[in-house]
This record gives sequence, structure tokens and C-alpha cells, in this order.
Amino acid sequence: MKKNKKQDLVYGVIGLGRFGEALAVTLAEAGKEVIVIDRDEEKVKEMRQYTEHAFVGSNLSSETLREIGIQNCDVVVICIGEKVDVSILTTMSVIEMGVPRVITKAVSSEQGAVLKRIGADVVYPERDMALRLGKRLISSTFLDYVSLCDSVEIRQIQLPDELAGKSVEQSQLRRRYKLNMIAIERGGQTNIEIAPDDVLQKGDVIVVIGKVANIDAFENAF
Repeated sequence: MKKNKKQDLVYGVIGLGRFGEALAVTLAEAGKEVIVIDRDEEKVKEMRQYTEHAFVGSNLSSETLREIGIQNCDVVVICIGEKVDVSILTTMSVIEMGVPRVITKAVSSEQGAVLKRIGADVVYPERDMALRLGKRLISSTFLDYVSLCDSVEIRQIQLPDELAGKSVEQSQLRRRYKLNMIAIERGGQTNIEIAPDDVLQKGDVIVVIGKVANIDAFENAF
């Protein structure tokens, strides 16, 4: 498949485990052009209902990847973290083909360090899910979060009852906790145009951005 510059980005997904399959289906259902590769013929057949570019790759050599057309992708995600040697070699091959962005799944910090060194962006799906679950278990108000870096998060929090009936300014999130409230979710609606005199209501979900330590301090205060 040759890339058409007028089209959206072309994505490649190598490895159709649970992570890779879910990623490929999500991209395809969003209307994106996706090339998928796996050694399991049955998994590849299942993916052909989502993309016509689904290929069986008994090996992931540079020759095989080129024949399939991985070099035409703008982004390639390599989802074979459990097989460390294959993951690293495949990542090297894809990077050497000149793919602009290569993202590789890792299952350990050591594997991640090697992948970063050779030029890949690294994701840790299992670790990230464990962190998300852990945060939910230890906090009665935590709902979800996005990590911007090791020290900054956007976090979705159930409004503490103690703040219901108070205005945004009276909640003192910025003054006391150095947090910025960027959204209020109420009744299925999300308000991102927040004024200091907006009154918070019981049942609201607030979305805040700030340092992790400050968000934790705010949650622990209630």
C-alpha cells in the first residue's frame, strides 16, 4: 500500500494480542487506515472485517515488513512486549525503515530503557492499568486520570460533599492546593467555561490539573 499524502495518517499495528487487537479495532472504527500483522492466521482473518490490510507474518524480518508495506506508515505500534528479543529487533527494523513514529509496548523498565535508547516511544499498558486501579482502590473520590509526566496529572474527581454549595473560588483549589479546575461534569454535561462564582453541586465531578502531590493532598483532605 502506497501512502497518499492527502489522506489521514496511516497506522501499523504489529501483534494482535489483547492490546494490539483492541488498538487496531479502535483505529479502524475511527475510519483510520490501518495495517495489521500477526503470525496467527485466525486473528488476522478476524481483523479483515475492520481493515483490508491485515496480513499473516510468520516472521517479522525487515524483508517481510517491507513486502507488507510497514514503511508506508506514519505511526507503527509494536505490541509484542512479552517476546523481548522479537520486540526489540522488530522495533529496530521499523525505525531503520524511516517510519516517523514508532511506539512499542514494554513489560519491564529494563526492556523500556533499551527501546527508548534505540528511538522508540514506550508504553506500559499493564503497569498503567495497575496504577489506575490502585488509585481507585485507595481513594474514594478518584475516578480517572491522564498523566502528562511523572509529576503532573489531569484527574477526574467526585466532588467532596464538603464543597457542595460553595463557589469555585470558595473551594480554594488554586489558593490552597495550587490546582486548576478545568471542567465540571454535571448531569451528563461538561462545562469547560468555569467562572469563579459558579456554584458546585453535590454529585458534580470536577476535573483538575496540577502536580500529583497537590492533587493527592486535596483528595486526602476530604
